[in-house]
Amino acid sequence: MIRFDQVNKRYPGSYEALKHISLEITQGELVFLTGHSGAGKSTLLKLIAGIERPTSGTVLINNQNVSKLRTAALPYLRRKFGLIFQDHKLLYDRNCFDNVALPLYINGVTGSEAGKRIRAALDKVGLLGKEKSMPITLSGGEQQRLAIARAVVSRPSILIADEPTGNLDEEYASEIMSIFYAFQQVGVTIVIATHDVPHVENSRTLTLNHGELQA
Repeated sequence: MIRFDQVNKRYPGSYEALKHISLEITQGELVFLTGHSGAGKSTLLKLIAGIERPTSGTVLINNQNVSKLRTAALPYLRRKFGLIFQDHKLLYDRNCFDNVALPLYINGVTGSEAGKRIRAALDKVGLLGKEKSMPITLSGGEQQRLAIARAVVSRPSILIADEPTGNLDEEYASEIMSIFYAFQQVGVTIVIATHDVPHVENSRTLTLNHGELQA
């Protein structure tokens, strides 16, 4: 489902973020991506989602060469993904319902169908009773759960999370990981960049060191 073949990523100024990356992630896998700060974890996630393009090498998503896609085709590719960031990127001038609604509205899903899917996503992360609340009134763990609801409302086949538990205490972090594990159980492919890899059954860990995958 996700395949890297000798991928390199060099940023302006000759900073080489990734070197000779070859890997394969199959459908329904839960993969943790770990490594020191600056190891290249976020860059690798951005390459998967088509946010960045490789300098050389090939990135395949469902046998589609992401590095060769026209810019106009990228939004259609990204519909396969749910993206979750450490800083949430929530809209603080909109309530929880409207935050989760945004990906659906962008994709033209409105009305009762949108409402049904939004409430189902909020229910999955335990926030159904807070759909009218503003994000600023939520705890850090609840804000992260809201970000997950927004990421999954479009029913993506791949979830990508960048340090999703980095700012949370142990209890909240455990809750968030349980949510990810539940999505993996129904066949969603999940790639999580993290400094602290939890003990989760049926998962795999990839370690980056200065832009290179460790054997």
